[in-house]
Amino acid sequence: MTARRPPPLVVDAALVALALVDVWVHWDGAEVLRTAFGLGGAFALLLRRHHPLLTFVLTLPAVLLSDAIFAGLAALYTLGSRSRRRLLLVCCALAFTICDMTSLPSPTVVLAGGETLITLGYTAASAAAAVFLGQLVQTRQDLSMRLVEISKARDHEALLTAEAALAKERAQLAREMHDVVSHKVSLIAVRAGALQVGTNDAVGKDEATTIRQLSVRTLDELRHMVSVLRASGGHRTELTPQPSLSDVEQLVRTSGIDMEFRSDLPEGLPPPVERAIYRTVQEALTNARKHAPGASARVLLSHERGLVRVTVTNSAPSRPALSLPGSQYGLVSLHQRAALLGGSVTHGPTADGGYELRLELPVPDTA
Repeated sequence: MTARRPPPLVVDAALVALALVDVWVHWDGAEVLRTAFGLGGAFALLLRRHHPLLTFVLTLPAVLLSDAIFAGLAALYTLGSRSRRRLLLVCCALAFTICDMTSLPSPTVVLAGGETLITLGYTAASAAAAVFLGQLVQTRQDLSMRLVEISKARDHEALLTAEAALAKERAQLAREMHDVVSHKVSLIAVRAGALQVGTNDAVGKDEATTIRQLSVRTLDELRHMVSVLRASGGHRTELTPQPSLSDVEQLVRTSGIDMEFRSDLPEGLPPPVERAIYRTVQEALTNARKHAPGASARVLLSHERGLVRVTVTNSAPSRPALSLPGSQYGLVSLHQRAALLGGSVTHGPTADGGYELRLELPVPDTA
């Protein structure tokens, strides 16, 4: 358990108190000037945290004129703990030694005697000890900060390693779901559709219809889950709702195409049907922007007699189209989605040089 450090104000007050004790011990009533400089040096320690060099300079007169040197040593220690300028620290230690060895008003320094040399060595050692202690504290603080940084870096590395392993597992799971589970569910939907068409038994036809509808919905949800799993490593907002019928108008409004939009579709359509409508309009508008720049478009959504119709027609381009890469999988995906829902997709050029894409899906009446 780490010892709790006292507040800075308490430490500063203690240092000032010790410096005042040092002045009182060496107090001489006949030497008012020396006492005044001693008191000034003691109270100058209050500035040491924000102005360490200035504090040391303010304590030098007390060292020079009196024997109260505690404030000077405390200021020198503070400077050593906060400054990285080695030459400055050496100069300050020499200044402290010279001031302590010099006694005003008779600044005579005699180095011939052995006692003087001993005093010089003791004073220089005291100054060097204060500087070295300050440097030691500074080094300890640097090491503590470095250890904190290393700890944070290790925690971040461990987090990245865990996320990489999780992303790998999610990608493998997505491949398994796409290659195995989705394929099996598609076969179930196709076989149920064949049974629905081929049987004459009313009960069997109803059961086949139910199985096919459940398979289609399950396959649609599986595709959504695969897309989420493949987006591993992304933001936590990846589990956003799939587009629905209410998003089609926003899609049309932000398409950047001169548009006519009409819809009389009822509410409450099955979610897979709403997603198929959205994807069809999205694909048609995307192709219009790519292959018919400058063209206008018309989006018609209608519902009658248990059939939803989506018709997207664009006019002829008003300027040459750029050669853009395409996967050619958009329309194929629309055909597959419509087939799973029991509908169909047709598309082709119009007489005026434009293009039309039509989706038809059977849905039960919502009335």
